[in-house]
Amino acid sequence: MIALLDESDADFEARLAALLDRDGETYRGVDEVVAGIIDDVRTRGDAALVEYTRRFDRRDVDDAGELCIDPDTLRAHADALDSAQRRALETARERIDAFHRRQLESSWDFREADGSRYGQIVSPLQRVGVYVPGGKAAYPSSVLMNVVPARVAGVEEIIMVVPTPEGAVNPVVMAAAGIAGVDRVFSVGGAQAVAALAYGTGTVPAVDKIVGPGNAYVAAAKRRVFGRVGIDMIAGPSEVVVICDDGADPRWVAMDLFAQAEHDEMAQSIVICPSRAVRDAVVAAVESLLPDMERRDVIAAALASQGAAVYVADLEAAVRLANRIAPEHLELMVADPDRLLPSVRNAGAVFAGYYSAESLGDYCAGPNHVLPTAGTARFSSPLGVYDFQKRTSLIQCSAEGARRLSATASVLARSEALTAHARSAEMRGDEK
Repeated sequence: MIALLDESDADFEARLAALLDRDGETYRGVDEVVAGIIDDVRTRGDAALVEYTRRFDRRDVDDAGELCIDPDTLRAHADALDSAQRRALETARERIDAFHRRQLESSWDFREADGSRYGQIVSPLQRVGVYVPGGKAAYPSSVLMNVVPARVAGVEEIIMVVPTPEGAVNPVVMAAAGIAGVDRVFSVGGAQAVAALAYGTGTVPAVDKIVGPGNAYVAAAKRRVFGRVGIDMIAGPSEVVVICDDGADPRWVAMDLFAQAEHDEMAQSIVICPSRAVRDAVVAAVESLLPDMERRDVIAAALASQGAAVYVADLEAAVRLANRIAPEHLELMVADPDRLLPSVRNAGAVFAGYYSAESLGDYCAGPNHVLPTAGTARFSSPLGVYDFQKRTSLIQCSAEGARRLSATASVLARSEALTAHARSAEMRGDEK
């Protein structure tokens, strides 16, 4: 059901490397298909969007205008929610908003004695595109996590794209869009939606940045249009690493592993224990609880191909191994998580203590659930307000400041054989 690894075994490093090798998940030929779709949408615009929507979403669409979802429709879906669903979405939105407001950056500057001013101007992006999955999975929580930080940052216009296979609209996703404050929605998905957001069509406007998760085709499309527009990250399958001591309830650990594995067959769930007895108890809990899970077939497939229960010598070794993995989610299900936190270097999000279920972070704790995957937590960060703000440097030299800097600039410019640069600086330095 789930691979058993032991740090003391001779083949541990080889088995670990095979477990963490996620490159094989990219489908052969995806990039070539995506390249053709992007070129087609860039060339033919709305006509290509209509054609791909007919083909991939199996919808009888004649005009790109039929892809537009009216804002009144979003409000109607929100109004139609039962009270518990609406309250949950609104509570989650409020908590996400409150957390992300702490990330807001402000412009700043300072003056030198000669009157020169230097600083940084912080401003929001003008238009952002949010991709929301709508095929196998539809996630209202992802709408909130992508849209609310953009709203907090002050983005002027938020465009959402979402596929609607066979015309099926997920009402909770639409309600979440209305509650989060999306400006315009288009029922189009896949690489064609990414291309439309990047280059614009007669109906879909071009944006400055594209955020949001998607399948392999969406990820490949985002990679291809990067540079034309900004992107948040290239998201891979979901993953969790759970470090647990003998105080952790094995059933809780098992269910947290399930919570990731139920996403899809490529999701990765790893538990690391400084005790073989604890590891075996977790494996036993996995086997006893799995038959009652609604998505047990998906969970079983994910655990069999991507899961592992690992024994290490102590909690410090567990953290070192977690840092090597650099997981999207890291749970510290230990009695004293504060002792381990300073050693955690690479993780998208850390869930500290027995009660900090990763699923709470997925929905309503407040921090963003859009996190780096596939080891990219080594150099990447969660989605945040900072992804929707840009920084512009400010340089305002006084006459005295220009004279003071001109000699230095001239020497450096001439050392690079850029004499126009040098003379431009020297002219300010020679001015009386």
